Amino acid sequence: MKAKYSIFSIVAAVALMALTIPVPAFSQMMEMGHMEMMGDMMGKCNEHAEKMGLTDEQIAKMKPAHREMQKKEARFKADLKIAEIELMEIMEVKDFDLEKATAAVKKCAKIKTDHHLEMLKAMKEMRASLTDEQFNKMKKMMMSMNADDKKPAKKMKKHIH
Repeated sequence: MKAKYSIFSIVAAVALMALTIPVPAFSQMMEMGHMEMMGDMMGKCNEHAEKMGLTDEQIAKMKPAHREMQKKEARFKADLKIAEIELMEIMEVKDFDLEKATAAVKKCAKIKTDHHLEMLKAMKEMRASLTDEQFNKMKKMMMSMNADDKKPAKKMKKHIH
């Protein structure tokens, strides 16, 4: 009986890790919370095109690439959610199939990895169209966005009258 609970605990832990821990080989920006920032980066480049010194040609290349990244992000979220639901379905019975659960966990991890690699490829293509100066401006803009995200929210003071 203990062995079954141990195996369940291990599979549950592995499933949770696979579903929540980002792949460490990718930069900090690759964390799940920051995956959307990659799409935002292109959006911010378009939004601040003049400030960055982007040409009309660069903007014209970025807009369809940004839309494609948005579509891939939506597909990724849907595919991952479905895979997570499938894993939950497998594990909802007391004596679940360990091989099926393992395959489901690996499927979730593969979906995440494939998406990360797609985003890296898109970033590389987008960055290749930037000059060094534009790239440095983009980095500064992204660093300021990160700093804004990390600042604690201002506490509202309660006034008692």
